Amino acid sequence: MKTTKFSVDKSLCGDCSLALRRFIGGMDGVSSIDVAQGAIAVTFDETELDETKLRKIAKDSIERLGYRLQD
Repeated sequence: MKTTKFSVDKSLCGDCSLALRRFIGGMDGVSSIDVAQGAIAVTFDETELDETKLRKIAKDSIERLGYRLQD
């Protein structure tokens, strides 16, 4: 298992946090997702999910909700 973290430009509202948990947390290979205070931590199985693919999906999901990832 590996954990990757994302920083978001501002804290996510409750509904957006729930949406991310459902979408990203429901992906094959993701074992957990923690959303708190503008930070997202995703724990996943590298044999089932490539980190590059996870980052792209997470970025797209976050931006659809009206937020931006900080580099």
